[in-house]
Amino acid sequence: MKEILAQVDQVFTYTSNLRREFHRQPELGFQEVHTAEIILRELSKLDGFSIQSGIAETGVVAEFKGSSTGKTILLRFDMDALPVTENTGVDYASQNDGIMHACGHDGHMAIGLTVAKLLSENYQDFKGQIKFVFQPAEEGLGGARKMIEEGVLEDPIPDIVLGMHLWNEKELGWLGISDGPVMSASETFQILINGRGGHAGKPHESVDPIIAAANIVTSLQSLVSREVPPLDSAVITVSTIHGGETHNVIPETVILEGTIRTFTEDTRKLVLERFHQVVEGIAKTHLCSAEIKIVDISPAVKNHPEIAEVIRQTAVSLFPDAELDTNYQTMASEDMAFMLQNLPGCYSFIGSANPTLGLDAKHHQPDFNFDENALKTAAALLVGSVNEFLKD
Repeated sequence: MKEILAQVDQVFTYTSNLRREFHRQPELGFQEVHTAEIILRELSKLDGFSIQSGIAETGVVAEFKGSSTGKTILLRFDMDALPVTENTGVDYASQNDGIMHACGHDGHMAIGLTVAKLLSENYQDFKGQIKFVFQPAEEGLGGARKMIEEGVLEDPIPDIVLGMHLWNEKELGWLGISDGPVMSASETFQILINGRGGHAGKPHESVDPIIAAANIVTSLQSLVSREVPPLDSAVITVSTIHGGETHNVIPETVILEGTIRTFTEDTRKLVLERFHQVVEGIAKTHLCSAEIKIVDISPAVKNHPEIAEVIRQTAVSLFPDAELDTNYQTMASEDMAFMLQNLPGCYSFIGSANPTLGLDAKHHQPDFNFDENALKTAAALLVGSVNEFLKD
């Protein structure tokens, strides 16, 4: 394992430079044209890769085969940035107005290319093959689902699927590698509450959708606190409310929007069923009607215990002093969940915050940045894990 750490150290300038190049030129989901060009440029310099581009519009897939047949390992890295105006002040800040790599995907792509470089230069004598998947549009736009529809999990079918996320919720030196569900399923909802508008001074002549909306918001919170088992978890967040235009008019309609997060399928079914009952029942009680639209964003990310254990053992060998968290879960969601629905794999978290350097802003914030030493940790863990899975 020591040679892996040494190899990662030797190419760190390459890794850091790539991350910063991606960071300067962020692109939104399904628009990662220049991003894909950088990935293709770097992969084309490496020996032994079969490369496809334009998968799911801007995605890139590269296969690297060993000296004989064996397992197929899929490594997935997301590409897209966010509609956020950067406020970091770094010299490699975004040059695209209103768009920023505020979640670490720039780092993920740099890690993926570093792993590809190290494997092509040092590890060609192995059984099996590695499929590198650079996926567009992770941020709620369905990139993983579209790549699957276009055959990324076929020909060959992966035996193991691996992914990871730089994680500013935790400091450098922390690793989260858990069994079972580690990221929640995610749905978005929109509720249109229909009443009857009128003069605000004569509410008895109207049917007020604002009153119905207010009761729906509070009752949905009781659904989580009183109906979801205490040892399970769920979130219902109403994040937008729109209704009315002026102080003296009761509006015809109110629109509520938000998100639902769950870990288990049983809890998901319970919450969705009761969500409809609560919303429709309260609306009817207040003489309103409710139109509900729910969009499935992604299922829960679930780690296979045996695969997670191999990665934990690799992590201990590489980083004996690291803080290894084997029970970590987060209510954030990730569309790599679609790849893990029918295939065994593991999604790991790599602590990347460094408060001493002021690198501890949370994900999706304008001042988000991370300690680039986390890039070395992630690259070494992936190289070491691939070696473990393919050595048999």
